[in-house]
This record gives sequence, structure tokens and C-alpha cells, in this order.
Amino acid sequence: MTDPVLTMIPGPTPVHPDILRSLSLPTTSHVAPGFVTTYRRCLERLRAVVRGKRGLPFVVAGSGTGAMEMALINTLSPGERLLVVSQGYFGDRWAQIAETFGISCESIRAEWGRTVPPSELEARLAGGEYAAVATTHVDTSTGAAAPLSQYAGLLAGRRELFLVDGVCATAGMDERFDEWGVDVLVTGAQKALGAPPGVAILMVSARALDRRRALAGVPGYTADLLRWLPIMENPAGYFSTPPVNEIVALDTAFGLILDEGLDERFARHRRLARSLREGMAALGLRPFTEAASLADTLSVLRYPAGVEDGPFRQEMALRKVIVAAALGPLAGQAFRVGHMGNIGVGEMARTLAAAEASLIALGRDVVPGTALAAAARGR
Repeated sequence: MTDPVLTMIPGPTPVHPDILRSLSLPTTSHVAPGFVTTYRRCLERLRAVVRGKRGLPFVVAGSGTGAMEMALINTLSPGERLLVVSQGYFGDRWAQIAETFGISCESIRAEWGRTVPPSELEARLAGGEYAAVATTHVDTSTGAAAPLSQYAGLLAGRRELFLVDGVCATAGMDERFDEWGVDVLVTGAQKALGAPPGVAILMVSARALDRRRALAGVPGYTADLLRWLPIMENPAGYFSTPPVNEIVALDTAFGLILDEGLDERFARHRRLARSLREGMAALGLRPFTEAASLADTLSVLRYPAGVEDGPFRQEMALRKVIVAAALGPLAGQAFRVGHMGNIGVGEMARTLAAAEASLIALGRDVVPGTALAAAARGR
């Protein structure tokens, strides 16, 4: 891509020119035959990307957080018990949303940079039943990827619904909705999907929809899955105007993903993550996240002694590469780099070169070319 400023944060991520072109098409009617065809295809492509042939796709206006809210209020009533398995800041968001709606919430929290071991979930489940278990596949604050398939194995055959936040993982790391028995997978367009923000994306199991039907109601109008269900089954209908241009762009993004091939795409993300980390490590910028939990979609990198967060990111910005500050207890001690979606070798190389030049500008003793040489060996 040829953007003058390279956005290497954990979302929004750079948007492919083909997606940008589709976004710029004239806004059409949400019930025009051409758009209805696109909307229907977009929903089917979502099924393919998350390997969810048996799921019911929902793509509506909103955000990843909005999708999390929809997941909770459509499956749990006030007073019901939710168990949150949290790997960091965004795992804790499940609990914050639940508490807002009066849902009784318990949490198992990992140390930042680590993941909750399946044995801890197993022990908690042995103590009683919950209405649902919610977790985050990749926590954007810590760079930790949860062992989803192992959590799923523990929940198989139990009554608890399995709710998964895939915002920083979907289309960058494998997600097997059907095989893992996920009941609601939520995600957003602006991270590994590589599309502009603006849509809330959910894949919902028949079991989760049955749970919604059993509720007397939900504390939301446009957040009610049952109001949207007829539109998802037949996009020619009307409930509330969908974000037409963003859906056209998302459909294009799905097309690029499926053209690349899911396994090939996941392998590309693994290669880029490994190469970028090798290059950064050669500069003294090493992952905060424990090796066993490293996600393929972003890296949280610690500063060595003597390097300050503000000046480093400012130097990066002067070189037209934007990286993100760390969150929570890591603020000021690390920075975050997204390497997902439409990111390729060129963007990775540009980021490493900018990091190297920034450290040199800050007085660090770095031999020019060190980062790229290490990244090449890491591939």
C-alpha cells in the first residue's frame, strides 16, 4: 500500500485499495436489488471466514463493543450468572458490560501477558453452572491469545453458552465456530478483516437464538437480535437502515480474504509476526507477552531501560509510522504494533526501519540495518 502515513496500531488497520474503491461507490438504497445481493453474499462470506456453516450471521451498524453488548443482552437476563475468562483490558470489558445490565458476573483473570490456564476454567466449572462463559480470543491490550479450543472442550455438552470476542483475531487467526461449539462470536471490521470501522459483526448459534426467544425481552431496541433476524434471513426486508457503504466494503474485504485462502492467510500472519518480533528484538524491543501466548495479530513490545514512550512514538510519527501506546499497567512501559489484515512484508519492513531510525535519533547505539537483517532471518 502507498499511504503516506502507515498506521501500525492494533486497529483500525490499513485498508486495501480495492476495499477503499468499493467504499467510495455511490450510496445506494438499502433495498436496491444490487445491494441486497451484496448484503446476502457478505453474510455468507462471514460464515466461511469463521467456519460457521451452522451459524446465523448478523452484520449491522455498530462496533465490536456494541456487538459484545448485543451478545450479552440477547442471551442473559439480569441476575443470571456469567463467567468471564479474562486475559486483559478487553476481557474485563465483558464484565463491565454485564454489570451495566445487572447480570451477575464472576471473573477469572490472568496475569497480564499470560492466559487463563484451562485447568482454572475447569475448576470453576466444577463448582457450579453459569448461564454463559465469555472470553476474548486475542486481548488487544496484552497481545495474549487464549487457548480457545481447550476452553471449548471443557464446555462441550454443558448448558453454558460460549461467547467469544474475536475482534482482534477474526481473519488473522483460525476460528472454528462450528467445531468449537461457539454460541456467539463477535468481531469488528477494522482489525484483521482489514475493512473500515462501522459495523458490528456477530455469528450466532441456533442454541443462542433459542435462549433469546426464551427471554421476556431485552433492554434494547436496535440491539435485539430477533428484530434483525428477518433481515439477516432476507436482506430485502427492512427494520433499520444498515450502513450501506460499509457493508459493501466489508463484502469486498471478505472476498479478498477468501481469495487468499484462510490457511494461507493465517500462515502469512504467523510469518509476519515472527519476522517483526525478530527484527524488534534485535533492537532491544522484546515482547511483553509470554512466548506460549503470543498472538499472530499484534505485538506488545517492552522498551529497554532509557527509552521513553512519548519520545519514541513521536520519532516514529515523524517517520510517518504510527504505533499505539500500551494500556493499563503497561502504559509508558511498552508500545503496541498491529500486524494484521492487509499488512505485508513492505509495511513490516517500513515499521522496522522507522523503529531503528527512531532509536538512533534518541541516542541508542544501533547499527543501521540490524532490524531488517534479523527479520529476514526470522522468516
